[in-house]
Amino acid sequence: MSPSPQFRALVFSLLLAMNPSVQADYIFNMTPGVTEISRGIHNLHMVIFWICVAIGLVVFSVMFYAIIWHRKSRGAKAANFHENTLVEIIWTLIPFSILTMMAIPAAQLLIKMHDTKTDSDLSIKIVGHQWYWEYEYLGEGVRVISRLSTPQEQIQNRDIKNPHYLREVDNHLVVPQKKKIRFLTTANDVIHSWWVPALGVKKDAIPGFINEAWAKIEEPGIYRGQCAELCGVLHGFMPIVIEVKTEAEYQTWLLEKKALMNNHPTIGHTP
Repeated sequence: MSPSPQFRALVFSLLLAMNPSVQADYIFNMTPGVTEISRGIHNLHMVIFWICVAIGLVVFSVMFYAIIWHRKSRGAKAANFHENTLVEIIWTLIPFSILTMMAIPAAQLLIKMHDTKTDSDLSIKIVGHQWYWEYEYLGEGVRVISRLSTPQEQIQNRDIKNPHYLREVDNHLVVPQKKKIRFLTTANDVIHSWWVPALGVKKDAIPGFINEAWAKIEEPGIYRGQCAELCGVLHGFMPIVIEVKTEAEYQTWLLEKKALMNNHPTIGHTP
């Protein structure tokens, strides 16, 4: 009898998981990222994770102790009692204290995440379209259209996929290093979500509404994200690529972009 399709799929999945090239990107945990907010999210995640581990160890230790040492085969007999005010107070206060310890740092981080009132060095309007991103540098007269640039040959499996398959765009969102950047997200058609894990930023882009977020990116480099809200058949083809430059490099890029748009006014206009 030939193996069932489910068995063959399981074997294939196991072989794929054992492939070193797959394991190279196999990460179990969140990454700290490159902003104060992203590190705060990571640290809070780890604190709450270890609290949950400690609670699990205590609960399962007591449970297994009771199962092993108070089993019927050892002659244990169940106690017969009703109500214990002290016990009820204790098992109410302990979870309340734990939740309070978790809520205080979480609330502080949420307040900091939503603090967009402090003066920003740069404001960028982000508009989600089906299925690409539009970036407008407010006050600078610069607009960038960012579309997926993965070749169709790779998408249709006629060519070898590169390391950034479905995560590359024709025009990066270029921003300066160590400057507070205010992101204003909205959409032109349906709900999208602008998500860049390394920045600790995830904001819905909703037609008719403006949502705010901010980031101060400490390290130059390229950081990638994607649309995180199911927005149609090409939802998986809306990558985000942010290129962080030093202040001098950013100003040079900005001047070049302004000159290019002045010479070609249609560049950057929404198709």
